[in-house]
Amino acid sequence: MVIICEEALTDIVAIQQVNEQAFGRPQEAQLVAVLRAAGKIALSLVATVDGVVVGHALFSPVTIEGECAAETAVALGPIAVDPAWQGQGIGGQLIREGLVRCRERGFTAMIVLGHPTYYPRLGFVPASRFGLRSEYRVRDEVFMAQPLQPGALADCSGLVKYDPAFGGV
Repeated sequence: MVIICEEALTDIVAIQQVNEQAFGRPQEAQLVAVLRAAGKIALSLVATVDGVVVGHALFSPVTIEGECAAETAVALGPIAVDPAWQGQGIGGQLIREGLVRCRERGFTAMIVLGHPTYYPRLGFVPASRFGLRSEYRVRDEVFMAQPLQPGALADCSGLVKYDPAFGGV
């Protein structure tokens, strides 16, 4: 049985390991550590099975410069699942729980830079539909958004800016 909960101090080493294993490199784990040390995490969720961390999802604030600067948006990522546990819906469980908790915390929108066939299943659409563009040079279909509150992102346009720590990934 998979349990989704907020990270605890005792999960930090396991979160690093899951991110390194899932991505096959240390950059995403380092990004999580930098954001945590800077206090730039809105929400950090872990998926556990029998008390062992098998997945992690990070949500951090982003800013929108432009016509929708009043929106309080959060970015999803990185999200990682231990390779031995991939393909079992754990990533989707982490994202769905993150959507609920970010909505409850008053965030109005969620942004993700990710696979164009996976994230639409979870309610994400190209951010350009809301007049949003990424500060990074990415294809339109991989830069997605989802309103978390009624009317969020309506009549919106602007540049989404991530924390500078993302530039090193």
